[in-house]
Amino acid sequence: MGLAKNLANLLDESCVCERKSKPKTRVEVKKFLEMLIKKKVKEQYSNGKFRDLMKVIADPNTLKDAYDCIRVTSNVDLASDADSLPFESMAKELANGHFEVGANTYSISTKGTKLKKEELVFPKLKLRVVQETVRIVLEVIYRPHFSKISHGFRSGRGHWSALKYIRKEIPDPDWWFTLILNKSLDECILSKLLSSMEDKIEDHGLFELIKNMFDARVLNMDFGAFPKGHGLPQEGVLSPILMNIYLDLFDREIYRMSMQYETSNSPNAEEEHSSNSKLRGWFRRQISNNSIFFAVSGPKEVSLAFKSEIEGYLKNSLYLEVESEADILACSDPRGVRFLGTLIKRRPKENPAVQAVHKLKDKIKIFVEQKQELWDEGVSRIGKKWLAHGLKKVKESEIKGLADTSSILHQISFYRKPGMETDHWYKLLLKVWIQDVNAKRGETEETVLAKHIIEPALPKELTDSYYEFQKRAKEYISSETASTLALLPGSANYDFITEIIVPVNVIMKRLHRYGLTNREGQPRTCYMLVLMDDDQIVDWFTGLVNRWLKWYSECDNFIQVKQIISYQVRMSCVRTLAVKYRIHEKEIEKKFDLQLSKIPITEEIELEEEEEANARESRLDGALMYGINYSGLCLLSLARMVGESRPCYCFVIGCSAKVSCVYAVQVMERQKFPGWKTGFCSSIHPSLRRRRIGLCKQHVSDLFNGNISLQSVDFGAWR
Repeated sequence: MGLAKNLANLLDESCVCERKSKPKTRVEVKKFLEMLIKKKVKEQYSNGKFRDLMKVIADPNTLKDAYDCIRVTSNVDLASDADSLPFESMAKELANGHFEVGANTYSISTKGTKLKKEELVFPKLKLRVVQETVRIVLEVIYRPHFSKISHGFRSGRGHWSALKYIRKEIPDPDWWFTLILNKSLDECILSKLLSSMEDKIEDHGLFELIKNMFDARVLNMDFGAFPKGHGLPQEGVLSPILMNIYLDLFDREIYRMSMQYETSNSPNAEEEHSSNSKLRGWFRRQISNNSIFFAVSGPKEVSLAFKSEIEGYLKNSLYLEVESEADILACSDPRGVRFLGTLIKRRPKENPAVQAVHKLKDKIKIFVEQKQELWDEGVSRIGKKWLAHGLKKVKESEIKGLADTSSILHQISFYRKPGMETDHWYKLLLKVWIQDVNAKRGETEETVLAKHIIEPALPKELTDSYYEFQKRAKEYISSETASTLALLPGSANYDFITEIIVPVNVIMKRLHRYGLTNREGQPRTCYMLVLMDDDQIVDWFTGLVNRWLKWYSECDNFIQVKQIISYQVRMSCVRTLAVKYRIHEKEIEKKFDLQLSKIPITEEIELEEEEEANARESRLDGALMYGINYSGLCLLSLARMVGESRPCYCFVIGCSAKVSCVYAVQVMERQKFPGWKTGFCSSIHPSLRRRRIGLCKQHVSDLFNGNISLQSVDFGAWR
């Protein structure tokens, strides 16, 4: 027994050593720092309210912990040298009410004469530390009491949890619709916000500090429907928690209205839904663009009344403008409803027998496509041989019919200009011939030759049998299998499921808008990245892939989207490197095989374990790592090299590394009101375009890979 106990103790000690040796993640470090402040905040609770919170905020140790939280968000090692901030004097100014918010701000505006002047106010480092402290204090007070129907910037939640809930947890809805909020922070909203906070907080100094931030325009809140190029990461760290506090009023009201409709019986509802006469409303909110999704079971009349009451509360009580993105749609409508850059649809769930039939169809479709590729490849090969043979015969030494004025060769010889080479003349004749056969626009020379030269010359029995096979196969694949389903047992009894689909055409438009593909949808070179280091080029493309794959990870056609994105982005990366080194693409793939392995090339290749760990980590830090999950996609172009006469340090908060290059920020997307939003690409203010920033190599990689956002960059720094 003694030996067994000793062995058990050794095992426990080894486990403890392993846990100690494992480095903490950024989320764990930030949670620990917030826990230190949380204990101080709870000590201020008495008689049902939190009182004198400025005592916690005006504490040098609290300010130091908040500054360390900022450094963790900026992916800076806490063991490295930090800026020597006067935490003692800052604490005295806050305690005495003498901290000047306006003196700790700077502003930048849009460049260019043709652009509308838009100004963005940023906090300096001292004010940013104060904002982070206030954020942590408010998170401690309000986070445990927020409604579960909110998903935006919450720990363990995000857009992915909202989509997952819609797909799996809403049973048998009849109608659904979405609402989009559209309003900037003003006096009415601020007064309503502060008055609601007085229910839990009694501290005039804290409310006065928040008002001063609003007056200095360093506190910004845009409720949804913002123009492209604007968004949360430049609004300040206080925006998410204040939005959640304000919209928690709506969460409670929607719960009250749902219970009211749930417990009230409507005569019309009893006639139309005798078995389910009560209305049920499910509601999920995503704060990144404040898009609200509703699913309702019940008659349409009650759903319309429910929607009207919701809009009235948002407009009259919360002073928000509501844009109805679409009317109420039946869940059976094949068009579906738009939400968070996806299409949400309902379709019948197939039983195993029907799935087997459709699986057979998919196999036949793949078989037909393979035969089509083989046919096109064979005809193209014959066409190329025909061209080579014709070019050989056209050489002047082979031509005997030019002397005969009645021959066709003599007639077409007039197309040849003096001094024109034989190859050039033949290509000109081919071009004239293609125009003469009225080839459709966009058809390649190979296609025209195949249709007008090669296929007519093939045996008729061969071409007829091939096209008959294609026709019958397409009819079988595209036909509705009503007769087939009727033969299957129990096929008429359907259970409906919710699908979340990514429109592939939207992905292709995004890639073209980012300059990664041409009009034909083919990958192209990203010339702004050519002057950057090889690792930085690969990191930028890898970050783009990982952002999109994380965003669409809960969608039903994720494999298809992943294959499209991975191929297009990977080939664009290869062609960018090929232009940089001026060698063939195949040689680039061999040379950078290890680096390019970060970008999956086919749908079978899964993300690496490290990337999966990062994805899981980012899903759990919605409230902590603010601005990173949905950070805007930007591109850095090399502006100039830094000389010793004017040294430059990294602009990331808390980083003191010297930099050798200054980069210009290039906003990838500037369209104001797109039809679709992907969430992460809409959060860069136009005033940041072409702004020059100094970044060390580590933080260039972090920005490209999505480990930090522009929120961590101090645009007013030039040390």
